[in-house]
Amino acid sequence: MTVELRPGQALKLWHDVSLALVRDGDIDLSSRQMTILLTIYLEAPPHTVRGLAAKLGVTKPVITRALDTMGAQNLVTRRRDEADRRNVVIQRTVEGALFVERLADLIASQSRILPR
Repeated sequence: MTVELRPGQALKLWHDVSLALVRDGDIDLSSRQMTILLTIYLEAPPHTVRGLAAKLGVTKPVITRALDTMGAQNLVTRRRDEADRRNVVIQRTVEGALFVERLADLIASQSRILPR
């Protein structure tokens, strides 16, 4: 199913969702952190620091800092890959899955009240 939005509607939706997230005050992620989180939850695992860095076109330390923040909020966890100890595997958490589900609900609800 495709939803057609005019540019103004798309920006209004992005603004309204961002505003709701800020007002909620619970979890405040940067655009980069949100992109990493959604990549982890929307794309099939496994996810590694190295793989995420390559996908986003950033360095591994950038991914590590974002994961530090998300780990402190219990949105993801990390563990060493037993098959290749150089790799760090990122794992989803229940709290992270619930956050992404609430985010999806928020986006859906905000899209229903867009001016037509």
